[in-house]
Formats: sequence, structure tokens, C-alpha cells
Amino acid sequence: MHPRLIAVCTVAVLSMVAACSSGGNSKSSSSATTTSKAAPGSGRVTDLKLDPKHDYGNKYANGILPVGDNKYVTDAPKKGSVFLCRTPQGQAGGAQERGPWFVNNNTEYDINKKVAVEGTVGWNGTYSETVSGSNRVITTNDLPRDHTTGVFPIHQIAPQSLTYTLNAAPTVAAKSSCVGGEVGVMMTGVALFDAFDAGGRDAGAWEVQDGCNGHPQISSEYHYHTLSSCIQDATVTNVIGFALDGFPITGPKVGDNNILTTSDLDECHGITSTITLDGQQVETYHYVMTQDFPYSASCFRSTAAQPPGQPAGPPGPSGGPPR
Repeated sequence: MHPRLIAVCTVAVLSMVAACSSGGNSKSSSSATTTSKAAPGSGRVTDLKLDPKHDYGNKYANGILPVGDNKYVTDAPKKGSVFLCRTPQGQAGGAQERGPWFVNNNTEYDINKKVAVEGTVGWNGTYSETVSGSNRVITTNDLPRDHTTGVFPIHQIAPQSLTYTLNAAPTVAAKSSCVGGEVGVMMTGVALFDAFDAGGRDAGAWEVQDGCNGHPQISSEYHYHTLSSCIQDATVTNVIGFALDGFPITGPKVGDNNILTTSDLDECHGITSTITLDGQQVETYHYVMTQDFPYSASCFRSTAAQPPGQPAGPPGPSGGPPR
């Protein structure tokens, strides 16, 4: 994207776990985890559990984040890497050169110096979620229902027709499975892609998004790669989305200056804790969106559904195939 088409937008790291001016529409929940009801079946929990009384710190309070270029594996999950179904093919797209926010010999980037696409476009976003039997059915037009977007001069945003049929009660499989492109859907109504662009580069570091950390791909599908700063409640007890395997996605905030990072999570970027799910306090495994790479689900702990609009078969290449 040409630098004249973007404007500098300072984004504090702490905004990634708080509200931006447009707010969010995720279901609210208490930050306390003292009362809970075990989720049906022990198959929904893992050995790595959140300690709500532990001080996990605020590792990236200065806004300097690690760059995750080429941190992927294709044979088995690895903590801090994305377990891809296939090697990135290097398709055209994404940023063509590093921005001035790259620091420390390009091994890190400063989120406070990263530019953002200008604009405050409002959308008529639609999102519905129902649980029927063993299925959680989410229907969305992929337009954010509770925040604005920037004005993108190359790929414009356009409504989609997406229906996700997910497992409403997933259990942890003996083996984790790979991801490729899309990994879930957020309750803002927006699709969630994995951490990479098409060439296997850290999309959060390289690609230019708007002030809510989203942008469209070639077929005009608006999506996130990282935690949107416009999600209002990004606490670890609040569900803000669902992965394709049906497990919930939460934010990283345990408390003030107490924020989970990749080092606190398992190889698929998740943990077991008590969260508010469908109006109840349940103990379950869930993925956590963090400030640092790989940002969200880096492998699936249960069997993943096929993303809507994609043909049956193995997931497409990282970066999200055109619908």
C-alpha cells in the first residue's frame, strides 16, 4: 500500500485489552473466576490451567512485539509457531516492504509507531448465533456490527454470506490438527485468519490494517489476524469468538497489568479456565488472543469445521484463500 494512502495512528498496546472509541458488542462477563461449574465431560479440559491469582505480568507494556516471520511447522505443533497444513506458497499480496515500525534488526516491531488506514466507515453488520443440539450455528455478513473500518483504496470491503456450523461441545483430541488460512469467527461478526500473510510473514507486523486491526483480502472479505483493539471486553473470562473446532476464544486480560502472552499458553495458543459461555460459568479449554505472535489459535485441539465458502478438503494456504 502506498504510504500516501495511510496515516499514522498511534495504538497503545494496552488498548488491545481495553475498549476503543467504537466499543464492542461481545457478551459481558465478570472478571472473577471464583464460582464455576465444570463443563460436561472431562474431555473439555487440559492440564494447563489458568491461575486467576497469579501475576502473569504485562510483558509488552512498552509496545515492542516480536516478529513471527516463518515461525511455522508442518509436522507437529510447536509452542510459539503456527502448525500449518502446508508450506506458505508465497502468493502475491500483503505488504511489499517493511514499515518504519520494525526495530532491533527487524526482529521486533513497535505497535505504537505502526501506521493505520484512515477512515471511519460504519456498516450494517449482522450476526446471529444459536445452539441447537450438538451444533453452534453462527451466521454473519462479515461486516463489523459494533465498530467502524478504514477506507481501503485497493481491496474494498464487501458483505459476505457466511454460516459456520461448529461443534457446540468440543472435546480435546488425542492429537492436535493443523490450520490453514481461516481459524475462526469473532463475535463482532468478522472472520479471523491465522497469523500469516500468504508468504508466511507475520501479518500483524507487515500488513497495514485500520484502527480496529482489520482489513479486506482480494475477494473483499474483511478479517482480523490479531486482537482487535475495538473489542470492548478482552478479559480472559469473556468469550469474544469461536475457533473452527468449536472451542471459545477469549481475550488475554486477567487483571490490571496482568495479561497472558504466548509463553503462558500451550502449543495451540490456549489454556483451560473458567469462562462465561452461553450464560453459564464453565471450566473448559479455550484459545486466547494475545498481543504477541501467533496472536490466536495456532493449531486445533479438536476437529475443525470447514470454513464457509471453501470447498471440502484440506485447508487452503495461509493468508486465506479467496472465497
